[in-house]
Amino acid sequence: MDVIVRPTPELRGEIGALSSKNYTTRYLLVAALAEGTSTIYYPAHSEDSDAMRRCIADLGAVLEEDEEKIVITGFGRHPKDIKELNVGNAGAVLRFLLAIAALSPDITFVNTYPDSLGKRPHDDLIESLQSMGVEIEHRDGKLPITVHGGGPKGGKIKVSGAVSSQFLSALLFLTPLLEEDSEIEVVNDLKSKVVIGQTLEVLEQAGIVIQASEDLMNYKVPGRQSYQARDYTVQGDYPGSAAILAAAAVTNSDVKVHRLMEQSKQGERAIVDVLRMMEVPLAHENGVVHVRGNGRLQPIEFDGDAATDAVLAMVAAAVFADGTSRFYNVENLRYKECDRITDYLNELRKAGADVEERQAEIIVHGRPGELPGGVTINAHYDHRVIMALTVAGLRCQQPLIIKDAHHVAKSYPEFFDHITALGGNVEWVENGTL
Repeated sequence: MDVIVRPTPELRGEIGALSSKNYTTRYLLVAALAEGTSTIYYPAHSEDSDAMRRCIADLGAVLEEDEEKIVITGFGRHPKDIKELNVGNAGAVLRFLLAIAALSPDITFVNTYPDSLGKRPHDDLIESLQSMGVEIEHRDGKLPITVHGGGPKGGKIKVSGAVSSQFLSALLFLTPLLEEDSEIEVVNDLKSKVVIGQTLEVLEQAGIVIQASEDLMNYKVPGRQSYQARDYTVQGDYPGSAAILAAAAVTNSDVKVHRLMEQSKQGERAIVDVLRMMEVPLAHENGVVHVRGNGRLQPIEFDGDAATDAVLAMVAAAVFADGTSRFYNVENLRYKECDRITDYLNELRKAGADVEERQAEIIVHGRPGELPGGVTINAHYDHRVIMALTVAGLRCQQPLIIKDAHHVAKSYPEFFDHITALGGNVEWVENGTL
């Protein structure tokens, strides 16, 4: 399905932030790894979190769900012996479960999204698991991947963090269950350190003890630990809310987004600080972000590594700033569902934006006013690109058609419902044309 985004000068209203995808997937996993029954309140509903639900059920967890919670009886350190797992297009779910699959005899992760997840590399995690005695069949580090596990060994483990922090998170979930103590050393830099903070937070809540160095590059993990069955409450999601807040910033608006904790460890919380730096009128109190946008924004420079999943929304806002903005240290955007630098900027240019790229930078030559629009653009099956292009489309002179916009459901199925509820002029169409 495609979406037509028409010019929308004003947004008004209040919404509740969707629940965090990152925390939901992590809580689902630690609940599955516990022996006993855990309850997760307000879990996210998205393609990614649903992929984790489906996969842990396939691995032997028992799930019972109603509108507000999900109750999970875990399989502990003994996942069910199954032959295949299908994670859909969920990269984090794949990487976390590649490590957990080392506890099973043989599992093949199938490739159902060859043009998206099927293109993403996982060599760094594969090499780490192989060093632990796990035999893995793969094609240049990409799906399909078969894990011949059953007896992973702890000890001294190295993992590269240069492409993704998800490889390290995967090892942090696995190593507490091993017989041996482990020491994990991160080499070649570590991207998205703030997300590792979320992993460590969830592990601690699940009763796991890990000693991390201050720079998050070295870890001591005692073996023979057990995940504890616990109750968890999922907080509101900043990465998805970033696009809503950016949309409010580039229009004349009076928008409130609830359930966004001021002290959250989500790096994308920086969207609030970035919009303040851009001189967008807003307040953040008692878990509510209140934006009174006037469409006037100032340019910024920002280190995007700490807020990876909010950068595209920030760029969309910067398109309408009065001057040049620079987002640096963002090379890991190239290794997501698509190349979120080249692919995204190519689509923004079609709509009329003046943007340029470096290997690890996005440069936006902003200008007050509207973009021309009036074109059909390709979101490359990427939920973050879809949301960010929608922000730009609200402030175009002519409509934008975003192809395959239904892929927004990967993280935020209600995104267009929320935009519409705030007054956004968007419409679902099949095979849309202008």
